[in-house]
Amino acid sequence: MQSESGSDPGELRIRVNGRFDFEGHRAFRDAYEQADGVRRFVVDLSATDYVDSAGLGMLLLLREHARHHGAAVAIAGANSAVERILRIACFHELFEMSRA
Repeated sequence: MQSESGSDPGELRIRVNGRFDFEGHRAFRDAYEQADGVRRFVVDLSATDYVDSAGLGMLLLLREHARHHGAAVAIAGANSAVERILRIACFHELFEMSRA
């Protein structure tokens, strides 16, 4: 799990590598809870090959955190298998999603 500020200082990109499951919950939460002044969180799933219900739950927790801080959340770079899981869970209705 990596987090980095984007070219826009109000954006935080959280990159999930490998499996997005319960094992990474603490690192994922720490990445967004320690960020101040973020207006947009981007969850980069370009290096993610698996998402389970815990990963989906973590995205919902991030969405709630962002909403309380007046920020937006986007999901980027999901491969076709991960995107399929997100769409089955109707996350395309809750999050902005892009291939890049």
